[in-house]
Amino acid sequence: MITTLAFSAFVAVSCGWMGVRAVREHRAALAERRGLLDDAAKLLDNGRITFGPDHFPVLVGWLGDGRQAKIELIADTMVTRRLPQLWLRVTLSEARQHARPTIGALARPTGAEYYSLVHDMAEWMTPPETEASVLMRGDGSATAWQVERVSALFRSLFADPGLKEAVITARGTRIIRQAAQGEPGAHKVLRQARFPLTAIPPELVSLAIAEAETLSALLAEDDSMISACEAA
Repeated sequence: MITTLAFSAFVAVSCGWMGVRAVREHRAALAERRGLLDDAAKLLDNGRITFGPDHFPVLVGWLGDGRQAKIELIADTMVTRRLPQLWLRVTLSEARQHARPTIGALARPTGAEYYSLVHDMAEWMTPPETEASVLMRGDGSATAWQVERVSALFRSLFADPGLKEAVITARGTRIIRQAAQGEPGAHKVLRQARFPLTAIPPELVSLAIAEAETLSALLAEDDSMISACEAA
């Protein structure tokens, strides 16, 4: 009887200690999130950081040519049979609407990518041949030549396994890259999404911005020709 009571007390104390530890670690993780984009803010003009409900920072600033760049972090805990993923999402907004189609590609699609724009596009398109599976879709307004050019760039971009999504639209471009993978212990034992980094490398943010700019410039010649015809 005494042994049973002692064991029960030990279990209760252990569970209580684990609960307190889990709460402390969760609060520490939330605090660490707030500084993840501090270094990246130096890459943009007039960079301003706000925070979402999940305590992840959102950085908005401007490039040298006056275009707005929005940098976000997405904690994806809906992945199956894998650790949580932290995605870096870079959205480049154009100063004006361009005469170009909407086309996007998503690497290793599962259907659970709630943050993806590609799943909402109406037209299925033949994706470029890459080592990873790629879903490519659009709005149905692209010419054969535009599809060929965008597909060729996608083939090059998605050769990098860190790239998750690339999208071009009339109002801007978007790049999503893997920023980090969740810690196994926190995920398996405490079911928490903790990521082993204190800052997003500025080099990774610069790469994503450069890719968004490259995608933006891809159909600039077509846009200029259409604008010239309209002016004439």
